[in-house]
Amino acid sequence: MARVTVEDCIDKVENRFELVLLASHRARMIAGGAALTVDRDRDKNPVVALREIADETLTPDDLKEDLIHSMQKYVEVDEPESDPAALTAGDSDDNVAFDRMSEEDLLRGLEGLVPPANNGSDDEE
Repeated sequence: MARVTVEDCIDKVENRFELVLLASHRARMIAGGAALTVDRDRDKNPVVALREIADETLTPDDLKEDLIHSMQKYVEVDEPESDPAALTAGDSDDNVAFDRMSEEDLLRGLEGLVPPANNGSDDEE
């Protein structure tokens, strides 16, 4: 079988640099155990990745999304925002819980505080 060349893939991914990025990412995925979408035919992973792109068994947009996702260190989770008006309208005073501190806990906390050092600007007698 003929080897895949960049010219076979350039009509699918116009930018050669982007083609190299996508094919190398796909080759790493294959090395990591991803399922092949074309026959291997004793080809190495980069050639298989280029053949997958040339045969359009994988879309470049999907590869690009996967590449971007693999490079992200922080993935933001989209959660629905709660409506503050609905939360306050439905709550009654019995459902609201406050953290309460006993007087003894408050005094113990105050005893642990250190008064500020006197800098000499106050009137000393």
